[in-house]
Formats: sequence, C-alpha cells, structure tokens
Amino acid sequence: MKVSAGFSLIELVSVILIATILMTLGVPSYRAFTSSNRMSAEINGLLGDMQFARSEAIREGRTVTVCSSADGATCSGSSNWSTGRIVFSDPTNVGVVDPTETKLRVQAKLQSGDTLTDTSGTVPAATFNRAGLLSIAALPAAGITMSLHDSRDTAAFTRCLWIGSLGLVTTQTPATAAGCR
Repeated sequence: MKVSAGFSLIELVSVILIATILMTLGVPSYRAFTSSNRMSAEINGLLGDMQFARSEAIREGRTVTVCSSADGATCSGSSNWSTGRIVFSDPTNVGVVDPTETKLRVQAKLQSGDTLTDTSGTVPAATFNRAGLLSIAALPAAGITMSLHDSRDTAAFTRCLWIGSLGLVTTQTPATAAGCR
C-alpha cells in the first residue's frame, strides 16, 4: 500500500483558486462593513457628547456648551466639526471656553478624510440651558442637522445628527430622514 504525503499540484492550484475567489468577494464587503461601522461610531460619539452636555446642563443647573475645536483647548468658531470638539460647563453663557470654566470632555478629530459639518454652515457650538433646551440665537425652526461623510462621500455611509430646539438629539441616515444629506 502506497501512502501519499503532501498535495498534488492540481489540488494546490484548486485551493489557491478558491481562496482567491473568496478573497475577491470578501474584501470589498469587509471594507464596506468597517466603513459603515466607523461612521456609525463617529456619529454615535457626537450623539453621546450632546446627550451628556444636555444632562450635565440639567444636573448642574447652568449652561453647558459643545463646540468645534481644533486644539482641544479653545472653540474654533467653525462649523467644521471634523477637527474635534469640547464639552464644557459654560456658566457665563458666551459659548467660549474661559480659563475658569471646566472642560467636561475633549474629543480628538475624526478619521482623516471624514467630514462633519452642520448643513446650514452656521453652527460652531451647541449650548444647552439649565432646562436642557438648545439655546442658539439663530436656531432654525426645523432644528440643526449635522452631516457626517466619509472621504469618498458615499451616500450609503452618510450619517446625520439632528438636534431639535427642545434638546432632543437623534441620529439619522439618508434612508430615514429627508434632511440627512
């Protein structure tokens, strides 16, 4: 009886061919899966910061502000939130981090290429008053929608955060909300 050790060339080529086909099908799906999850995590991080700011405003009985920040120390005054953000107690209600004010959270910038902006292009900060209401001087009646896009601006990965005047904060996708784009 002859015992064979190893694989024949035909068996080896067949296995490599099958592995190549599976990788060709699997890698794009994996890339889409990881991009979708990253975008969801980034918008959920912002959602968490907004909800935290609102709850701290109610708990502390004074205003709490979330603002875009490029350096993690001061508000940038920009409606581009991709550079990072700060959540801070704002008892003076000016929307600017003063040296005496407490920074509650500091978030780093988003992954390179991802963009987070408010659709109106005019909201550099969101301030919640002691009742938990959003207090922005020129607040649109429909609230604020912030859009998160990946580096390729793929509609399937777009995520939005909607903030209403009563302080309600929710996440959306283009499929679930007309204002999310």
